[in-house]
Amino acid sequence: MSQRIVSLVPSQTELLAYLGLDAEVVGITRFCIHPAHWYRTKQRIGGTKDFRVDQIAALRPDLILANKEENTQEGIAQLATQHEVWVSDVNTFADALAMIQTIGGLTQRRDAAADLINRLETALTQHLPALPTQRRLRAAYLIWRNPYMVAANHTFIQDMMTNIVGLDNVFAHLSRYPVVTLPQLAAERPDLVLLSSEPYPFRERHIAKLREVLGSAVRIELTDGEMWSWYGSRLLQAIPYLSMLRKVWGST
Repeated sequence: MSQRIVSLVPSQTELLAYLGLDAEVVGITRFCIHPAHWYRTKQRIGGTKDFRVDQIAALRPDLILANKEENTQEGIAQLATQHEVWVSDVNTFADALAMIQTIGGLTQRRDAAADLINRLETALTQHLPALPTQRRLRAAYLIWRNPYMVAANHTFIQDMMTNIVGLDNVFAHLSRYPVVTLPQLAAERPDLVLLSSEPYPFRERHIAKLREVLGSAVRIELTDGEMWSWYGSRLLQAIPYLSMLRKVWGST
């Protein structure tokens, strides 16, 4: 009998589609925007943190996929009293590969998962072969404003910045997603400030405010947050994207 799967994690929802689990996935969140036809046709059960337990129960899932960072511990604990829940914890590229392998096993898609892992490892070797040995750019990655929040240590974004692209995160001495002020950001003297498209949708108009504080010498750029933080099959697109940025920034 076919599995009935509910995904509470957007990047893992996209992974399930890549693995060919269209019939098996019966529920997703309102933030699971990829693939687009799933967003239009699958039952949406709320957000990643305010998911509807009653709606999930009505779907009679055999497996619920969650994530330690993206979902609330209380909500996951409640679901786990009635359903099988698997919680991923992805902080590095290696963690992402392990997650793909595990989900492949849980969903009887081991071969497809293994093929994806092989493609990602090959792409990494081809597009991002070696980290720069010369001076690395000092960078900050902003994920929110009012208040400003940054990606710091013990995050997937940190691993992508440091070990994949070759940037030095100026907030690596902090943990997770701390709130920072603009004077604190300026005091770290970054060469590059990245404004993510998600979870806060930074736009060109937000650059001017930062420019007032950071000055003209600091490079401030908008960047596609999915390419830095979606750790499933989206990595197939992320690797060449990050490789392109590394070349633009002159860090290869």
